[in-house]
Amino acid sequence: MAKTKTSEAATQENRITDDPVFGYRALPGIADEMVDIHGNVRSVWQHLLASIGRMDETELSNRFARADRYLRDAGVFYRAYGSKESSERSWPLSHVPVLIDEDEWANLSAGLVQRADLLEKLAADIYGPNRLVSEGVVPPSLVGANPEFLRPMVGVKPADDHFLHFCSFEIGRGPDGNWWVLSDRTEAPSGAGFALENRVATTRAFSDLYAETHVHRLAGFFGAFRDMLQSRKRHPDDRIAVLTPGLANETYFEHAYIARYLGFMLLEGEDLTVVDDRVMVRTVAGLKPVGVLWRRLDAAFADPLELNQRSHIGTPGLVEALRAGSVTIVNALGSGILETRAFLAFMPVICRQLLGEDLLLPSIATWWCGQQPERDHVMGNIEKMVIGPAYSTRPFFDDNGQSVLGSSLRDTAKLSVADWLKTDGAKLVGQEAVTLSTTPAWINGKLVPRPMSLRVYVARTREGWQVMPGGFARIGSGANAAAIAMQAGGSAADVWIVSNRPVERTSLLPPEESFIRTMPGSLPSRAADNLFWLGRYIERAEGALRILRAWNGRFAETADPNMPLLKDVSTYLSALDIDTKQAVPDSLIANINSALFSAGNIRDRFSADGWLALNDLAKTARKFQATVEVGDDATHAMTVLLRKLAGFAGLVHENMYRFTGWRFLSIGRYLERGLHMTRLLGHMTGEDTPDGAYDMLLEIGDSVMTHRRRYNVNTAALTVTDLLALDPLNPRSVLYQLNEIKTEVEQLPNAYGNGQMSSFYREAMRLHAGLAVMTPDGMNAAVYKRLEQELERFSDILAQTYLN
Repeated sequence: MAKTKTSEAATQENRITDDPVFGYRALPGIADEMVDIHGNVRSVWQHLLASIGRMDETELSNRFARADRYLRDAGVFYRAYGSKESSERSWPLSHVPVLIDEDEWANLSAGLVQRADLLEKLAADIYGPNRLVSEGVVPPSLVGANPEFLRPMVGVKPADDHFLHFCSFEIGRGPDGNWWVLSDRTEAPSGAGFALENRVATTRAFSDLYAETHVHRLAGFFGAFRDMLQSRKRHPDDRIAVLTPGLANETYFEHAYIARYLGFMLLEGEDLTVVDDRVMVRTVAGLKPVGVLWRRLDAAFADPLELNQRSHIGTPGLVEALRAGSVTIVNALGSGILETRAFLAFMPVICRQLLGEDLLLPSIATWWCGQQPERDHVMGNIEKMVIGPAYSTRPFFDDNGQSVLGSSLRDTAKLSVADWLKTDGAKLVGQEAVTLSTTPAWINGKLVPRPMSLRVYVARTREGWQVMPGGFARIGSGANAAAIAMQAGGSAADVWIVSNRPVERTSLLPPEESFIRTMPGSLPSRAADNLFWLGRYIERAEGALRILRAWNGRFAETADPNMPLLKDVSTYLSALDIDTKQAVPDSLIANINSALFSAGNIRDRFSADGWLALNDLAKTARKFQATVEVGDDATHAMTVLLRKLAGFAGLVHENMYRFTGWRFLSIGRYLERGLHMTRLLGHMTGEDTPDGAYDMLLEIGDSVMTHRRRYNVNTAALTVTDLLALDPLNPRSVLYQLNEIKTEVEQLPNAYGNGQMSSFYREAMRLHAGLAVMTPDGMNAAVYKRLEQELERFSDILAQTYLN
């Protein structure tokens, strides 16, 4: 087994501290990634370091600020989990990239490709003949008692004959320059999308240096993987999708980013159903087949029928579809067992057994404590060991305290550990406490060394395994590797693989000058639902803002909430759960947050500018709620929020492609605006309407100037009704909304069938025609109430037709 070695030069210079934490010791002084074992700066670093050395602190700060600004503008985040709830955190970029020479990278790549082949054969054996267990190479309990072992998948042969398609490896370098594999990631490897964003952000900081340095590009890696997935489709009409656990997942941003970058659908388990052993996605145009699923949720949650019955994010029948060979899943269900820490102890012998060769890239030295000799070795070398769960699938520095560092134990505690190993040895492993090398990080205005591990990605392509020329580095927030994980405050750096000659500039775009214009893919029903409700929540918020601005403006003049008009409007708003005693009511914040939630569920279909504008609206509304008072201040605050909301609506209107999703968003907006005005007219145009109600209605409907131009009379019930209910040219009128709804419904899938209108289209036509023939004098409270009910019913019919 590979043992950790400390370089002779580092020992002589006494650069290693005697205070190992969590199994990995900090290295103060010069960053090891920059120097070789003789203490000389590696040639690959020299140009970058010389360039940084010529920059003052102000220039560097400005460069790093450009990178951070890009990440903020792009909305890059990960989700951090606290004791009570999760929260979105900005992506923690460590601005100085890690540089590796391409020759060294080629040697690393050869070891990783071999390891990917080995893991593929290991998965095939575990879920196939299981010879490694029957021949005594692997203890039976490491498979049979392993929580990652999925018995229903035994004997299920993947549709394309491959268990693995996309893997990542956590690797670390020791101070002697040698690399080790710290963990294998085969379940649902994350971070590839973040590696792309790291690259873009870092090049914003060092655009000149990046242009001068021959850095290998990343696009070719993703292009080759995309082409491989395209080749796995069994039918021409099959879709390819990224399967995500949903918005609450730690790396949901990346799921949406990768889906958008590669042009795949982003789906959740509820979007899918299995019909006749084929996986189908529910779309607004009906069920459509899915041929390839890039899985980003844990396998046990993928099918509640045969795997984890408590799963609410899976798809019933998915395992049966796999048995039928109708869908390819990346990676195969059950591949998470390969990540189990205890398997690292057996990798050398497994490699010789399955590949007939030695490991090119060794694992961190590991001993499974289910056998007496290994227990004795671990206990005899306890000072150099970290002891932890055998079935864990995480490196020790991601363990969150589950592992024990031997050198931190007192003599009495060591006796307890000996008993622990004796009674629970089969559930434990010992790993040698290695020293991670350090890389330079910019901390408080200077370069300081920080411990580092690399996450490297390997993808199956048509030509075989291909290693991403980069990945990303995880950088510790302090001097020890316990803080290397994101959840512990670690950061991420770009990785530059540098050549001594120009590199190919690759792109995902096809090289041919000719092109084929492809239409957008089918819209999943869940995405349509979120777009529809995004439109409704935005209009609902705007309607509330306009009423509140009008109410607070009049309150600022009178300071009398019991004034008949103000009291009447307060009663109306109270029925809508809007409290005029609050300058910014809770229900308004709730509607904006609901819009934000709906938009968050469709990040793959939403522009970064739109997302930032919506976030800015929510942030401003929360700030106003804490600082603004009822009256004149609230009037100004409502105006500010209306302008921000108009900015968001303008971005969506001007930039969103007019595909099916746009139509659902628009229908939601038109429907909610129509309901808003219908309710207002029904309440404020009756015989007992307070003085000033008609003028207030025109202000809320943003139609004061239009009324003055069109009607040579003072405001009256008939003129207000004509303009706000029945004028087809007024974008605030009810009839205008129904006309726009009818126009959008005409373009929806299955609006016509066999030359006839669908029932939904017919309902839109009936609604429009019913109001178009009305006259102002025929509009009364009963008509408005009936129209309100019909609009709500129309929403239900839309949901039944397209969203359920």
